[in-house]
Amino acid sequence: MNRIYFDNAATTAIDQKVLDAMMPYLQTNFGNPSSIYSYGRETRLAIENARKSVAKILNAHPAEIFFTSGGTESSNTAIISSVRDLGCKHIITSPIEHHATLHTVEYLDNLDEAKVSYVNILPNGHIDMEHLEELLASSEEKTLVTFMHANNEIGNITDIHAVGNLCKMYNAIFHSDTVQTVGHLPIDLRNTPVHFISASAHKFHGPKGAGLLYINENVRIKPYIHGGGQERNMRAGTENIYGIVGFAKALELATESMEKDSAAIQSLKYYLIEQLKKQIKGVSFNGDPMGLSNYTVLNVSFPKSEKTEMLLFNLDMEGICASGGSACTSGAQQGSHVIRAINSNPNQVPVRFSFCKHNTKEEADILVEKLKEMI
Repeated sequence: MNRIYFDNAATTAIDQKVLDAMMPYLQTNFGNPSSIYSYGRETRLAIENARKSVAKILNAHPAEIFFTSGGTESSNTAIISSVRDLGCKHIITSPIEHHATLHTVEYLDNLDEAKVSYVNILPNGHIDMEHLEELLASSEEKTLVTFMHANNEIGNITDIHAVGNLCKMYNAIFHSDTVQTVGHLPIDLRNTPVHFISASAHKFHGPKGAGLLYINENVRIKPYIHGGGQERNMRAGTENIYGIVGFAKALELATESMEKDSAAIQSLKYYLIEQLKKQIKGVSFNGDPMGLSNYTVLNVSFPKSEKTEMLLFNLDMEGICASGGSACTSGAQQGSHVIRAINSNPNQVPVRFSFCKHNTKEEADILVEKLKEMI
């Protein structure tokens, strides 16, 4: 049975060219980048070349790019440093952020290091910008605003230029979790009013365990992880060389084919919406799928019945991979905090389908056929 993989927002398959770029650093070029002999200098050079490549693509300065273990570490670092080093005593976030953000702000709130406000979410899943401005205007303390660029469960895209400009007006620090958009949408950091962004290679056909934290050059924070002087004294620990090389290669490839891939994936998403509407009674969509939405994600609600209760399990039996919410919480039974925040209808079962350049219309047709049989 051929497996149909519609869970690319959870992780993507590593690209063969990325693996080829990584292999030498897993085999022959194994020197420690901190060593002074040629073995070490080769790997140090590989890291700095990766940094330059990533900085160029994101239109940042190489000194603003720090490699991490992934989006979770990057977001933790940005949020905790904003509170402890930049003096933010108030955090504004949304109830539909990734848990890497939500659990971090809850942790700081519980320690009484910062108080947290949650911006209202409109029924279509977008941030209520008027409420955001009210929260900023009434804040007496220095504020950190942290919003994701594209939601990992419903795909909604937040206008980070609009948010960043509001933050400028009220002298707030702005962090954006761009894990679902780096490698998928063009990002120009020179012309985006943001202090921190987080990214993760495994969302765009790179390796797991390799991430990025952008820290704007006007921001000074202290290291989050202490020890050696790696990453210009910002992140101790021997560098994940092959992960970093893989991150840069994956971003390079994603950028080269972004226009072509995004158009193909977008049309696949629209095709699936059309087919589901046509062929399955009572189907609805969460978020803003035809509007300001990431082309990689589609969140569908099916009418609740004995048949749909086990929908994900039955899809899996048919070799189709999808998810009920975020993969990071898919083991939890309480359902998705994102769907709860925008659509608390207990008579619906939400399923997220997320796409990549390898998916085809044939796969979408098979999915719809199987869903018809099941429902």
